[in-house]
Amino acid sequence: MNLQLDGKTALVTGSTAGIGLAIATALAKEGAAVIVNGRTQERVAKAVQISGAAHGIAADLGTEEGAHAVITRFPTLDILVNNLGIFEPKPFEQIPDDDWRRFFEVNVLSGVRLSRHYLGAMKRNNWGRIIFISSESALQIPVEMIHYGMTKTAQLAISRGLAETTAGTAVTVNAVLPGPTESEGVIGFVERLAAEKGVKRHELEKEFFAKARPSSILQRFATPDEVAAVVAFVCSPLASAINGAAVRADGGVIRSIA
Repeated sequence: MNLQLDGKTALVTGSTAGIGLAIATALAKEGAAVIVNGRTQERVAKAVQISGAAHGIAADLGTEEGAHAVITRFPTLDILVNNLGIFEPKPFEQIPDDDWRRFFEVNVLSGVRLSRHYLGAMKRNNWGRIIFISSESALQIPVEMIHYGMTKTAQLAISRGLAETTAGTAVTVNAVLPGPTESEGVIGFVERLAAEKGVKRHELEKEFFAKARPSSILQRFATPDEVAAVVAFVCSPLASAINGAAVRADGGVIRSIA
């Protein structure tokens, strides 16, 4: 399918690995001039090579300084994919204030700062796409990382609110909700946990879906490419009727149909 992205400029934050890299690759294949982002120049350079992106910028978008660096170098965009995010399983009683602040800065404010800058020009140009990569954890808060779930729910509120401001324009703001996905961080975590338990990775994956995500219909980790395909469509002119939505790519984990 031709997603009609030729000539569009797209920034994908946190795109040196996992879902972000897959999104950058998918958009580049569709003809967009993609900007990849990560915290180190080494990883950014590698991601540019792998994805076919047009540009790369090393900046920590969990900080005001990082956002300023990106905005200064790339003052206008057609597509903004707020993918940057961190996660960490931790019992609620052991999550200090600093962790709550760090998760909010990285997962929420990174997208807020960039959207605040780029949305106005998109509306003036009467075309643009902003997408927040949220999670099924936004609707089914994981007991093992409540602070993460909080940030994913916040992204839904922000994306819906911003979408309301685009009424009457060809700008859309949406969230995409992946389910458990084979991202770099997730696979690393699963492999470490499997080694600690003395079991094979596929055995731990089977146990995870049986006990932690029993509602999954897919019953496996999605691939980053599967999520990226959904995101690329929502970024495209073909998705003009999708606005203010929470689009699920969750493998059926979320049981509600509303």
